[in-house]
Amino acid sequence: MSAGAAERTAEAADRRREQHGWYFYDFACSVYSTSVLTVFLGPYLTSVARAAADTEGFVHPLGIPLRAGSVFAYTVSVSVVVAVVAMPLVGAVADRTGRKKPLLAVSAYLGAAATTGMFFLDGHRYLLGALLLIVANSALAVSMVLYNAYLPQIAEPDERDTISSRGWAFGYTSGAVVLVLDLVLYTAHDSFGISQSTAVRICLASAGVWWGAFTLVPLRRLRDRQVAGGERGTVGAGWRQLLATLRDMRRYPLTLGFLLAYLVYNDGIQTVISQASVYGSEELGLGQTTLITAILLVQVLAVAGALGMGRLARLYGAKPTVLGSLAVWALILCMGYFLPARTPVWFYLLAAAIGVVLGGSQALSRSLFSHLVPRGKEAEYFSAYEMSDRGLSWLGPLAFGLTYQLSGSYRQAIISLVIFFVLGFALLARVPVRRAVAAAGNTVPDRI
Repeated sequence: MSAGAAERTAEAADRRREQHGWYFYDFACSVYSTSVLTVFLGPYLTSVARAAADTEGFVHPLGIPLRAGSVFAYTVSVSVVVAVVAMPLVGAVADRTGRKKPLLAVSAYLGAAATTGMFFLDGHRYLLGALLLIVANSALAVSMVLYNAYLPQIAEPDERDTISSRGWAFGYTSGAVVLVLDLVLYTAHDSFGISQSTAVRICLASAGVWWGAFTLVPLRRLRDRQVAGGERGTVGAGWRQLLATLRDMRRYPLTLGFLLAYLVYNDGIQTVISQASVYGSEELGLGQTTLITAILLVQVLAVAGALGMGRLARLYGAKPTVLGSLAVWALILCMGYFLPARTPVWFYLLAAAIGVVLGGSQALSRSLFSHLVPRGKEAEYFSAYEMSDRGLSWLGPLAFGLTYQLSGSYRQAIISLVIFFVLGFALLARVPVRRAVAAAGNTVPDRI
């Protein structure tokens, strides 16, 4: 074997090692998204807020009257605003210094610690729950900026759809494993000698422990790249770099067009994920066991969905595949509006439909955007992407919360989200992605 061939073989082995480590951050943090944000915290925080509410069902944080049933949705919106402030700064500093890994460690363990602290959420402590949710959600968003920014560095252009889809599949696999354990603890809490409330708090806290433990794998395998000039970043330099990034992004209007479309339709996806359990428990009258098993079904099918849609993308391109998934999302919400109460079988069917499109639509959006990022600006541009992913996903929860605040109906709240998928579909359909890839100076894949 020639020296050049040996070097290429070694580089490929190093890249695979990093890819395997990269998958494990999805494996670590997805448990928070699944067990905490999607299943347990919404209904539990709502019940704690109701316990603290006045006779008319309102709580009064800072003297502001809020329906107890809207507290969770509003808190998700606030957490997103906090993330908006932090994410671009962290992304700019990461690119300026090349030190993504230490920043990933800090944000991941801050989020894991806040999640573990949810064990102490009981009684009337809805404000404590809101604070921990804000910290955990914003820390997760910051960590995902750094995590996603590794994708263009560890995967060649023609393999990014596959690598991104595998990352999501790892995440949904871990979510399914932990949900099975949660289901056992929750349904058999009497056998363990604990109350139902304590079982929920253990499930919340264990997600933080899991997040922290498995974050060690990517921290060991991922490596930082040296930045030309070796300049160290400061807070001021990071903000200056952010402003420069925003000015620079105007040179790539097609990339901005994709981001706008993604901002809109992903806002709908994130809101459905975070509010589904509240809708199921409060509007449909379903028990926590039904919700857990439904979300478990989503996790199992999302693994197959992410991998299956990855194959569709290789055959037909990522953009047509994502557009098809958005049409299915809009149909799912229309079906959800008409679901009869206290009929778990229909809720399971809806969960199955969500599982099929959830992982693929997110994984392919991430890989599609990676083609639109100019080289050397990965963390900065992925901070903008993450603002669209989690950072600017406050409009959906706000619309959901306001609709419920005004109507008192979760059915009206859930149907209000259809507009995000319809408008997102229209905006994405207008983006010429092949031209966008070429405009960013990247190699255009055969199918995209």
